[in-house]
Amino acid sequence: MTDNRLSLNEMCEEFDVTKRTLRYYEYIELLQPEREGRTRYYGPRECARMKLIMRGKLFGFSLEEIRQWLLIYEDQGDQAQFAKFVDLADRQKAELIKQRQQLDEAIEELQRLRDKTAKMLR
Repeated sequence: MTDNRLSLNEMCEEFDVTKRTLRYYEYIELLQPEREGRTRYYGPRECARMKLIMRGKLFGFSLEEIRQWLLIYEDQGDQAQFAKFVDLADRQKAELIKQRQQLDEAIEELQRLRDKTAKMLR
């Protein structure tokens, strides 16, 4: 094994994911590890892609959105990928703001109900 490749176990440890997750990402074509027999090795390209996948998940993008976004780089280059990211980020930011407002409303309602119930205990 070369120094710049990670085994399946090392990749799991590096990104705090399960083997099943990595195999699934391979199945849906997010990752394409090198294979030597049944052994998978993840090079710099796959590690970079995994970092992008993890960020995308953190921001709430679906795996299919991430997959499509990664394909843009291969098909059209980085400028097209950057432009698509700006569009995706704007849309996702609006969605996250909406979710935050809904959470704030739910928290306020829960607090009101909790306070009302606590008064009934007195």
